[in-house]
Amino acid sequence: MKNILVSGGAGFIGSHLCTRLVNEGHHVICLDNLFTGAEANIEHLKGNAHFEFVNHDVEFPYHAESLDEIYNLACPASPIHYQYDAIKTIKTSVLGAINMLGLAKKTNAKILQASTSEIYGDPVVHPQVESYWGNVNPIGPRSCYDEGKRCAETLFMDYHRQNNIRIKIIRIFNTYGSRMLPNDGRVVSNFVVQALKNRDITIYGTGDQTRSFQYIDDLIEGMVRMMNTEDEFIGPVNLGNPNEFSILELAEKVIQLTGSKSKLVFKPLPHDDPKQRQPDITLAKKKLNWQPTIELEDGLHRIVEYFRDYRYID
Repeated sequence: MKNILVSGGAGFIGSHLCTRLVNEGHHVICLDNLFTGAEANIEHLKGNAHFEFVNHDVEFPYHAESLDEIYNLACPASPIHYQYDAIKTIKTSVLGAINMLGLAKKTNAKILQASTSEIYGDPVVHPQVESYWGNVNPIGPRSCYDEGKRCAETLFMDYHRQNNIRIKIIRIFNTYGSRMLPNDGRVVSNFVVQALKNRDITIYGTGDQTRSFQYIDDLIEGMVRMMNTEDEFIGPVNLGNPNEFSILELAEKVIQLTGSKSKLVFKPLPHDDPKQRQPDITLAKKKLNWQPTIELEDGLHRIVEYFRDYRYID
């Protein structure tokens, strides 16, 4: 049994990770300030002797005597939430990384950074490979998240080089599944909620821009495999589904699956919104023996049923 800390553990991704780790028999400390996380996401874990929830903001140091592993996930990840308080977002990424790396140094824990495909910005290389440095606007409205995550990667590498901290870096591409917030502004949840309510489905731009969508279960499997690789392999490694779909295709699939009467409405594309996003997962296949197994239609069926049961869907 390992002693594992998950920052951001009550969020969409973090709660699924905590569940996986507890089910494997590990003791899990879940840190979250509940800005975008929710205690409802971890309610099923409360009362388990191997699970501990701590309401804590990673901007501030956290003390633990003994840890084997740390997963650093804490940060709002949807544009609506990370732009709500841009300064708070970049503090969470940068100070959070410093505090979690300091804790890893103190406890000699292995630590994984949940980075993002957003570090590639609006890419001019397609699909995106880990060696690509990205095309990011450092002063745009999304830069609090993009540059915060890029700086966190820098910190991880410098702590590794300077202090021999055992690190892992993953770059997460668009992920969807149960426990997403219905109002988080992400395209899958937006479309499904709008379709279930028979409201107009909002498409920004022409809908020709592309994304690659992975289901949460596939991501969690990749994260655990990355943490369990030999210390010499630190990444970064892309975790995402390489099957690319246009936003228009996604909207049409959602309408079909829900039987919705929704109409498509088109609005201007947000500033710095990437036109293409598709991971090259060659490295993940080679080093982790990992690739997504859940196809988009299967995953969409699951999230449609989740939101049908969700308390905000009437």
